[in-house]
Amino acid sequence: MNPLYTVAELRAIERAAAATLPPGALMQRAGQSGANAALDLLPMSTAQARVLVLAGPGDNGGDALEAAAHLSFTGAQITLIHYPPADPSVASTERQAALARAQSSDARFRAAEDANIAGTEWNLVIDGLFGIGLTRPIGGALRSLVETVNRLRCSVLALDVPSGLDADTGCVVGPDGVAIRATHTITFIGNKPGLHTCDGRDYAGLVDIARLEIGAAHFAPARLHLNDVKFFAHHLRTRRHNSHKGSYGSVAVIGGARGMSGAPILAARTAIHSGAGRVYALFVEDALPADPGQPELMCRAAHDFDLGQATLVIGPGLGTSSAAHALLSQTIAADSALLADADALNLLAGDAALQDALARRQAPTVLTPHPLEAARLLGTSISAVQADRLSAARALAARLHAVVVLKGSGTVIAAPDGDAVINTTGNPALATAGTGDVLAGLCGALLAQDWPRWEAALAAVWLHGMAADVLVTEGSGPIGLTAGELIPAIRTALNRMVQHHAR
Repeated sequence: MNPLYTVAELRAIERAAAATLPPGALMQRAGQSGANAALDLLPMSTAQARVLVLAGPGDNGGDALEAAAHLSFTGAQITLIHYPPADPSVASTERQAALARAQSSDARFRAAEDANIAGTEWNLVIDGLFGIGLTRPIGGALRSLVETVNRLRCSVLALDVPSGLDADTGCVVGPDGVAIRATHTITFIGNKPGLHTCDGRDYAGLVDIARLEIGAAHFAPARLHLNDVKFFAHHLRTRRHNSHKGSYGSVAVIGGARGMSGAPILAARTAIHSGAGRVYALFVEDALPADPGQPELMCRAAHDFDLGQATLVIGPGLGTSSAAHALLSQTIAADSALLADADALNLLAGDAALQDALARRQAPTVLTPHPLEAARLLGTSISAVQADRLSAARALAARLHAVVVLKGSGTVIAAPDGDAVINTTGNPALATAGTGDVLAGLCGALLAQDWPRWEAALAAVWLHGMAADVLVTEGSGPIGLTAGELIPAIRTALNRMVQHHAR
């Protein structure tokens, strides 16, 4: 189910597979797969297609050379810019053989300075400059080349990973680095986490996988996957006629410091539209008498509420007052499912005793930090969290014994045992105030309906992103979409999922 593999894991798979194959077989298969992917992006009449192939000094360049040789037989006009290794003696024999095949083909070799890249109307650029082994920022003439390619108005196909992108973390390599901005990536052997989180979704484009005919026996069970409805579909249930509001649980959203009442209202409205039977909006101060836009919500003062009677969502608009701290301590001590978000996480970050109490909880716990909140909890910086989002989420999950949802592009969901999932739904429409409150209310509603915490987190993140995707497809974003607009779209998406997947 959509496994993801680290660079170290992929190298081990590649070594084991190569030992059973003729020399160069995997590079030849990669080149053929790259050529096939390129053909899908070219006009029907390939004879008029102009393709620029960039072949770097390593084995990724060998893949590009093989792809160029294959494409030349289709009649496409192939221009190949080749960057040989600085020390030719270190080139692999497979790469040398690929170079010989490209040289004997109809591909036209050009020096970069003579190719007039920006002045040619290309149909496609194939990026084979650097693969998964890149550890230094792209500099010098190659940096200028990457920047020129990124300004071209044509499809760009990256082989394995876009050059300059870290395959494990999804970060552009180097503090001031550059990377190829691909429209498509054909990735080899196995899918890579860096293509789907942090900068990955901006640079990888549409990702396809070519396993290069490597047998399943070479692949160990993965601990990291892309999110998929299959992971949580078995918890979708059609509703029995013989049921009532008590059948679907209660949610209490705790927040609403002075001037921040909108956050708990957004979370509570989402919870009731996501199927919770009863929803309370609890205010740390200045409780609203009612929500005029959603009178079904029960608005109360938080300090008067029995925290044992509902699934607890604490943090939206909570503030960091002493009263807020006391409420957080009480919710952690309660024997109820708990989701902590926003200011609840900031309060946790400043109190080691509260963190210890949270880690000892027996009831289900989910934390939904954005990168700054995660950085505070880990005692580090946002840049450190973003530099390795997977490790940050896993570290928090293990330390606090909770399911952690590290929000952002390619949201990471991590379990205390190290299992992790990267979400694939969502878009920049979610980069606006209140969308985190909506996610918290949605996940709280699923927990209240007796979903296990892992599946509740996976489903909530997937549905939250899917609602945004649908709204953008229908023309309601991404610019200017508001958090409240997600709520009816989430309800629609959830009901459609139940219709298609429920037992």
